Amino acid sequence: MLKIKEVLTDKGHTIWSISSKETVYKALEMMAEKNIGALLVIDEGALMGIFSERDYARKVILKGKSSRQTTVGDLMTKDVYSLTPDMTVEEGMALMTKAHCRHMPVFDMNKLAGVITIGDIATALIAHQKVKISDLEHYITGSEINAFDDNH
Repeated sequence: MLKIKEVLTDKGHTIWSISSKETVYKALEMMAEKNIGALLVIDEGALMGIFSERDYARKVILKGKSSRQTTVGDLMTKDVYSLTPDMTVEEGMALMTKAHCRHMPVFDMNKLAGVITIGDIATALIAHQKVKISDLEHYITGSEINAFDDNH
């Protein structure tokens, strides 16, 4: 079974984060610059929450707040679900679906190891399925060739 650690190895362990004291505007600038949809909110080395495009859309725009005056800490999602490297991709996808989260941190023995997105999981599953299909095609082709050899 495909594990979260394999997805993280392929993706990389880069973690983009911001302080809860920074403005939402600064978070949006960083997200646009890095072409990402969420930032982990880390203060003094501790994960405090996550700030996503969804948080911005639902908690700033719709409530008429200013992104230049509102802090990330005021809007971040504080209850953060997380994955572990030994979880299967299917378990990770199920948790992300149940929690309605598109981004989740990965913790390896209580140490932050990276962030996985639902897109990362979809990409990994598609790649894994292509390998399985190729292996099956090779097996079937090999079986058909053996069926017509001189022993029959």
